[in-house]
Amino acid sequence: MQNQKLRQEELSRLRSALRKCLTDLRRVLKVVFGRSALIKGNVYELARKCGKPNCTCTRGELHRSMVLTWSEKGQGRLLSLPLERVTEVKRKSEEYLRFRRARARVTEIHRQILALLDQIEKLRREEVRR
Repeated sequence: MQNQKLRQEELSRLRSALRKCLTDLRRVLKVVFGRSALIKGNVYELARKCGKPNCTCTRGELHRSMVLTWSEKGQGRLLSLPLERVTEVKRKSEEYLRFRRARARVTEIHRQILALLDQIEKLRREEVRR
């Protein structure tokens, strides 16, 4: 009888954990269901020398530009951004990062759900006596 009570308490605990996972999943999926455009990459300011011997950049006044960087087929890519598009591209790249984090979290939650389901199944399964 005591064993049955412990099993029921454990089942209750596992079901509560499963409900929590499902609540977390719903919260995370709100990011995935968003409609805003995504841009892969990071936006930052690049400061560099142009290489011309008489340019002011040789005296420390580096040329500055805003760029988007991303990886494509294992190669780093870089795109100079016009100033009027920096804010828009930055917002879309930040949204992409939120999407990727949400995707990774969905994978974690999925693993947790499967582990909980396995434990629930094990507790609910009755032994067949011969």
